[in-house]
Amino acid sequence: MSIPVSEAHAASYRARQIPAPTEVVDGVWAIPVPLHGSALRYVTVFLIDTGDGAVLIDAGYDHPSCWQAFTRSVTAIGHRIEAISTVLLTHNHPDHIGFADRIRAASGAQVVMGHADDFATMHRVRGGFLTQLRTALVLTGAPADVVDAMYADAVAVAAHHEDLRLDVVVADDTEFRFGDVTIRAVPAPGHTYGHTVYFDTRGLVFTGDTMMAEGPTQLAIVSRPDDDPAADLFRTLRRIRDLDATIACPAHQFPYRDVAARADELTAVHRDEVEAVRGRAGAGTNATAWDIAQRTTWRKPWNELGRGTQRFSLVHTHALMRNAITGDR
Repeated sequence: MSIPVSEAHAASYRARQIPAPTEVVDGVWAIPVPLHGSALRYVTVFLIDTGDGAVLIDAGYDHPSCWQAFTRSVTAIGHRIEAISTVLLTHNHPDHIGFADRIRAASGAQVVMGHADDFATMHRVRGGFLTQLRTALVLTGAPADVVDAMYADAVAVAAHHEDLRLDVVVADDTEFRFGDVTIRAVPAPGHTYGHTVYFDTRGLVFTGDTMMAEGPTQLAIVSRPDDDPAADLFRTLRRIRDLDATIACPAHQFPYRDVAARADELTAVHRDEVEAVRGRAGAGTNATAWDIAQRTTWRKPWNELGRGTQRFSLVHTHALMRNAITGDR
């Protein structure tokens, strides 16, 4: 189990409560932004006080309640929205990019994200998120009525504007200097194809949705023949382990200390998942992800899972199957 930086923050998370803003280290604040109506409950954005304005890691969800909660918290910790100079986005999911444009309008901040998650690039290469999801659902081998129902549910909760314009697009390791603070953008695919983690050279790594304190990583959806997000994740976890960071700051749950050990632990978890899928598929069979997902042990029996959880579990199984075939780890 990961070692929390703040026991109070971790206790709030485990009690299914919204933590208060917490100073992770001097000048680095974890700001939980409530996600009303979501099982996630909140997403954490991080504010870094530098000698050259404040830097924000991720930007919550585009909803008035999220914006209001965020601005109240920023004021409460003694900062101003207008002083944010840069927004570093870990990936392009709606609970991470939501109010990036509002911050840019208020402060003139530059907005940064990974190349493959730049919406213009994603649309050109893969299509929109919902297009990718429908393709992935069909590829799982699920019956047509299940695909239709899962897709309809996703449209209701996941449809969002995919038109955020970036000021800086990062494709490789990229170093940013903010006064005396140096932050390195490190490509970290696995959860999405353009996911990026940000390494503050004082010893913190902002891991987005790649490496939580507890539980597995949700793999990117597989919609193209060359997709293998599990292999991407294994490489990413090695990179994070080798950064020698002392504190990991994920976008959900809570910041924790045992970064390298957690990277190794999560690698083992997903390798075991791949082996389990390989075993359930069996040599010479025509088993589909739909077949295997229903035979997999989840937190509840398959038929007791909500349809949204079934959808996540199904596309995750499909991604694991791709790696079971390629063997790329």
